[in-house]
Amino acid sequence: MPNIKSAKKRVKIIRTKTLQNKMYRSALKTEIKKYDAALASGDMAAAQAAYRTAVKKIDQAAAYGIIHKNAAARKKSQFTKKLNALA
Repeated sequence: MPNIKSAKKRVKIIRTKTLQNKMYRSALKTEIKKYDAALASGDMAAAQAAYRTAVKKIDQAAAYGIIHKNAAARKKSQFTKKLNALA
């Protein structure tokens, strides 16, 4: 446990930031699962809608620093390839 006041404050801030990051990461994973489910169903309209929301969440996660920007670009590329293969 920290003894210095500023170190105690940093522990509280880190705890809050960790929970926020967990929340964003969880929301991202949920959208990815929804996209995969839409692809598996074979419904093009649902897949396109899920694609848009998943890409938006990926961009937001990259902007927040949850995932690296290159990882975000790679995921979006993979999603686009999967969507085009469905068509």
